[in-house]
Parts: sequence; C-alpha cells; structure tokens
Amino acid sequence: MPRMKRRMRSRRKVQPKLKGKQRGVQRRRITRTGRSRGRPNAVRYAAKKSSKSSLLSTADTYDSSHYRNAYHHNPIVSVIIPVLNERKTIRRVVLEARRIHPHTEVIIVSNGTTDGSDRLAERAGAKVLRYKQALGHDVGRKVGAEAARGSILLFIDGDMVLAAKQLQPFVQAIKNGADVALNQYSGPKQQRDIHPVVLAKHALNALLQHSELRGMSMTAVPHALSRSALQTIGVEHLATPPVAHAIALQKGLNVKACTYIPVGKLNMRRARSTAADPLKLVVDNDHMQAIRWLLEHTDRRGGLTDLNRQRQQVR
Repeated sequence: MPRMKRRMRSRRKVQPKLKGKQRGVQRRRITRTGRSRGRPNAVRYAAKKSSKSSLLSTADTYDSSHYRNAYHHNPIVSVIIPVLNERKTIRRVVLEARRIHPHTEVIIVSNGTTDGSDRLAERAGAKVLRYKQALGHDVGRKVGAEAARGSILLFIDGDMVLAAKQLQPFVQAIKNGADVALNQYSGPKQQRDIHPVVLAKHALNALLQHSELRGMSMTAVPHALSRSALQTIGVEHLATPPVAHAIALQKGLNVKACTYIPVGKLNMRRARSTAADPLKLVVDNDHMQAIRWLLEHTDRRGGLTDLNRQRQQVR
C-alpha cells in the first residue's frame, strides 16, 4: 500500500500545472463540445445561430436562407437584373446590389442561362426566376418588375459590376420625389458618324419636347422607378423601353437625370464586334414604336404646334 500511494503521488506530480491563459483555452474547448456544465445541444445551436446572423453585415459571407428571412418580407428596394450567361460577373453584381439599401431584394431573371449563372446568383442571396428560353433583357426587366415588391425598382445588368455607391444615387433620387431616375449617359456625339441608337434617343426626346434630356433614356441602365410610376407607365410597356420612356414624359411624370455611369465604355467588348449589330435594329424599331404611341395618344404632329404655316393655301 505505501508503494501504491507513492506511485499515485508521483503520477500527479508528472502532470504539469496549467497557467491561467491555458486554463481559459481548455475551458473554451470544453464549452464548445457541450461537456461543460451540461450545456444542452439546443442552447449551443441557438448561440451558434445568433453569431452567424451577424455575418450578414460583412461583404462576402452570406447565407442565402438568412438573407431571405431578413429582407424578402418587406423590401424597400427591388434590384432587377436580367441574366444570360454572366458567370464571370454575376456574383459580384449581386453582392454590390445587396449593399444598396438595408432592405433590398435582388431579383435575377435567368433567361436561357446555361453556364450556372443562376446558381451563383442564388448562392449570393438573390431570388432567381428561371426561363429555359432567352427572353431578351427588356422582357426580363418586365418579368422582374412583375415579381418585385419594393417601393423602388432599380434596373441594372448582370455583366457590369457597379459599386453600391454608384447605384445608391438612383434610389435616393426616387426617395427625394423623382418618379424616374435616369443615367446621365447620352452617348458619344463628337464623332463624325453618330451611332443610330444615340441619334434615336436624342430624336425621341426632342419629339417629346424634352431636349434637355439629350440622349438619356430608359433604354440605358442603370435607371430607377417609383412604384407609382410603374403603375402609371404600365408594367407591360417595360418590354419596350422607349415606349415606357415616352409614356413617362407624356404623362408628366417627374423624370430626373441622376448620375453619370459610362455604360458605353463598360460595353466596349460588344461594340468592337465586326458583325452586324442586331441590337441596333431592335432599338431602332423600339423607338419607332414609341413615336407611333405618341402619335396615337396626341395627334398627327405629336402634340407639336403647326407654328405659322397656312396649309390651306397649299394646293
């Protein structure tokens, strides 16, 4: 027995005494495993969940289920983004869009996407509307607006990464009373041969007696609408942006030039294509539809006076 006691004492002496800092580390390890003080699993899960919710304020750490529970119930801003194979940029676009306002929903209209852009957007916290066939960006905006629940609708593209600080002025303009907030981009006019799309935008604003808007248009992103403006314009007309633009001005909505985003430079890779530009034909046709709407809802001169012409004298 004396020998056994001496052995036990010797074993106790072999174990080194932990210093204060080491004891704290050991206690935290025991606490995490749930063995300290009989901490139940439910309590540990609740603590873990509460600490994870604080990550929503950081830039690149997101849990999409937490995002939906936090913001999708009562969004103030709805950011609508049509997407067709934008895998390289879509995640950053969604993350920046989510920073625009504390109560923001991001709606991705995935029309014909085959590269997984829709899944990347969903993981970043966006609501995704999937369509197997390509709808076109304008129809995508109309579809997104139908699903939007915010009082402010902001339209951007999935291939242009714009910082939240660049987009917030559009939202602020609507908060300050504007019905429509436009990008101040008017297109290049100093060139010898002006692009037909730029010319069409300037011509339409002149016909609408708003030459001060120059080449600004709802055809270009970013732009924002109030909920009341959407109801006045009609969500179906968003599929043809020049028509929506004409309706907004003709009905006396408060259309404001907001801030300048050089979308022409950001879309240079498309402009450099040597093939015929099918987008030019679409935009030109859209502007012709806008002029037709104007004539149908005013008169054959689009509401312009005949000045001092005496047409009865002409035979």
